[in-house]
Amino acid sequence: MQERIVITGMGTVNPLGLNVKESWESAISGKSGVGPITLFDSTPLQVHIAAEVKNFRPEDYMEAREVRRRDRFEQLAIAAAKEALYSSGLEITDSNSGRVGVIISSAIGGLHSLQEATLTNYKEGPRKVSPFLIPMLMANGGSGMAAIEFGIKGPCFSVASACASGADGIGTALMMLRTGMIDAALTGASEATITSTGVAAFDRVGAMSRRNDDYSMTPQPFDKNRDGLVMGEGAAVLVLERESDAKKRGAVILAELAGYGATADAFHVTAPHENGEGGAAAMRMALASAEANADELGYINAHGTSTPLNDQAETRAIKAALGDLAYKIPVSSTKSMTGHMMGATGALEVIFCVNAIREGILPPTIHYETPDPECDLDYIPNKAREAKISLTLSNAFGFGGHNAVLAVRKYS
Repeated sequence: MQERIVITGMGTVNPLGLNVKESWESAISGKSGVGPITLFDSTPLQVHIAAEVKNFRPEDYMEAREVRRRDRFEQLAIAAAKEALYSSGLEITDSNSGRVGVIISSAIGGLHSLQEATLTNYKEGPRKVSPFLIPMLMANGGSGMAAIEFGIKGPCFSVASACASGADGIGTALMMLRTGMIDAALTGASEATITSTGVAAFDRVGAMSRRNDDYSMTPQPFDKNRDGLVMGEGAAVLVLERESDAKKRGAVILAELAGYGATADAFHVTAPHENGEGGAAAMRMALASAEANADELGYINAHGTSTPLNDQAETRAIKAALGDLAYKIPVSSTKSMTGHMMGATGALEVIFCVNAIREGILPPTIHYETPDPECDLDYIPNKAREAKISLTLSNAFGFGGHNAVLAVRKYS
């Protein structure tokens, strides 16, 4: 029997809060993180709303010199990683630094820095482009800078699989721990794509909600009147360890990361396969990896982006994976509150799964009003629900047909 891999630390900054406690309290209260865009002037665009991280001061987490040398997604990553590492009590020393891995992923990387440098190059010439641009825009910047920040010398990289990046990165860390390649991992994801280029690009794909004047009811995952996602930003990081190592050092074990599944639709560059079979296969794979039966499931944190195609395909995926059990298992989309944090959302949703297990409360899908005949599962509408559960799935499905699912189990 394989040794269990456990979660001993968690950290996040996201549209609902600047730490795990604040974010969880906001989620179970049904608070929305959506509001008017303040990070730039959105006047020329057709979308003027987003789920921004509020009151974030990078100077609270790093020296002013480093703030200037790090893209916003890297700043968010360091903030979340610091909370995760501190809460875990894991000390990085000369003796263990080579046995700890860092896998902090990102789908897009430093879009703020890339956009700014492009404008600078165009207006002022190449000599005005920052010499720090490459480390600021590269998608592995969060991992690299976290390794430098904490002196971690083990495997260090990021995974880029669109909106499945965070879940795939965590799943990769799980497999590396199971094979003995590392003893601990700092893993999650960070994203900061709320720029004029990022918003315009996703809007041009047809994925964005344009309810600028009445944003109090968007996004609406699984609702018949859903009209698209709302872009979010943020970071979420976990500390993973083998159970024996965590117990040896007296760590508080929050939950077990029990399983991981990943597949590809091989269908379309942006749209999911309409039958949801790729997502269903990833869910079955995660359950098998966890050595669990479907009837043990107590909750699914859905990908639930609020786009017409995604929510319908995911509902079909859940039914294909679970059969009649699909109608008995509560499902919710916390993106209804956080917005879609792209590659980082899957990592945050694992944190929500851990807290749902530990506290016996399932976060809701807010803004749910009108049932969709094609989306007919129990989506925990509008209000959190008390429930004692021992096993959850967290779905993350990305552009390009990337499907990643993580199984989280109560630790006992």
